Amino acid sequence: MEIYAGPAMSVTTKADSSPLTQADLASDRLIGKGLVELALWPVLSEESAAIDYAERSSWQSFWLVDPLDGTKEFIRRNGEFTVNIALVENGEPVLGVVYAPVLDVCYFAARGVGAFVRRGNEVQAIHVKDCMPGEPVKVVASRSHSDARIDALLDKLGEHQCISMGSSLKLCLVAEGEAHLYPRLGPTMEWDTAAAHAVVRQAGGRVCDQHGVELAYNKADLHNPEFFVLSAADQALFKKIQDAL
Repeated sequence: MEIYAGPAMSVTTKADSSPLTQADLASDRLIGKGLVELALWPVLSEESAAIDYAERSSWQSFWLVDPLDGTKEFIRRNGEFTVNIALVENGEPVLGVVYAPVLDVCYFAARGVGAFVRRGNEVQAIHVKDCMPGEPVKVVASRSHSDARIDALLDKLGEHQCISMGSSLKLCLVAEGEAHLYPRLGPTMEWDTAAAHAVVRQAGGRVCDQHGVELAYNKADLHNPEFFVLSAADQALFKKIQDAL
């Protein structure tokens, strides 16, 4: 937040052409140090993704971190960036924390405990919502990644309302029942989704590919497939998605 509020922001470009700020690196150092002190599990973060699969393939439990998700939103200073921390066990995100520092909103969940949101001092349980027959589909879309394929998909879905949002907050809006669907047909990495995936699952939702297979973590290739976030019980909406693809 000190860097976010500062007068000048140094931005460099990584090998994949994505932006990198001092805040990404400072956050990564602080979180990594804290997690190592908290538990004896290894840490995989966006800024340490070069750890070879031969080493991490033996990890049964590990922390998966995006120290600053939504760097473009951070640079634009629109407040829609998050810090994402997940605990992954055997490829499944079983605990997740998604915190938006500017908004002071924290989504968190743990397997067998449930999913919650904290705004200020108020904490409440959250749950996904099905799209009722005749109701427009509320779709949350990326503020920084427009996609012609998403536009085509939405046209085929019929009547819908779009909500623009940055970072992993898009998944959390579905978890909270503020949106019915988040479709992502563009590239993402495991650290982009793991923490919010845990929140969605404990809120009664799913993060899956077009065949209904949930995203898995700690793969040899850390890229996610195309995915959809919606209520696990909303078979009618998922069928609409499959028919539209």
